[in-house]
Amino acid sequence: MLLRTGNIISVLLFLSPVGVFRRILKHRSTEEFESLPYICTLLNSSLWTYYGIIKTGEFLVATINGFGVVVEIVFLTLFLVFAPPRIRAKTAMLIGILDVGFLAAAMVVCQLLLQGDMKTDIIGFLGAGLNVVMYGSPLAAMKTVVRTRSVEYMPFLLSLFVFLNGGVWTCYAVLKKDWLLGVANVAGLFLGAAQIILYAIYWKPRSSKNAASKDSEHEHLLPSSSHFRENNEA
Repeated sequence: MLLRTGNIISVLLFLSPVGVFRRILKHRSTEEFESLPYICTLLNSSLWTYYGIIKTGEFLVATINGFGVVVEIVFLTLFLVFAPPRIRAKTAMLIGILDVGFLAAAMVVCQLLLQGDMKTDIIGFLGAGLNVVMYGSPLAAMKTVVRTRSVEYMPFLLSLFVFLNGGVWTCYAVLKKDWLLGVANVAGLFLGAAQIILYAIYWKPRSSKNAASKDSEHEHLLPSSSHFRENNEA
């Protein structure tokens, strides 16, 4: 039951940035959104898909993470299309290094140099390590929240499902006494909680933001940048 719940939450975690990419499509710009969480999630999902393929009895792991691979490829394609040139170049470089180069090297080494349980153990170890990286990737968005004093560029659903995903898989790891899996997901639990706390601190009701924008418009001949963003979002 816990495994099934974890798989459902993992699917919701993959789909949680849909609202972000609807906004990117609407504005035809990535604005200040970060690509690193999606790059790390693609690498993590790719490794766990490979793990599920090469290990007997782990077909469900392969299918769920394969779904994640497809979703992240779609997200990153949209990000590359609508990102400004400098961000596009940076994102493409990271995709090439991590999602292509590192993934290919790991698979080649495992196929040519490792056999049996050693192969699955190494891929599982890499996957657990990348879980920590994936959970830590929103730190850039948290920095933006503190700098701008706004949660506009930190999607709440992504933070929520990072927290829930880390919590469920931590419980599963404790029950199974799988401490490697536990350490990886405890990081997600705490980082997800930190994001939610940060969201609670800096979140402001939309109505008060609109009122502030209107007051600013009366006081100045030119509209403020925050008012301009609100008009764009309308």
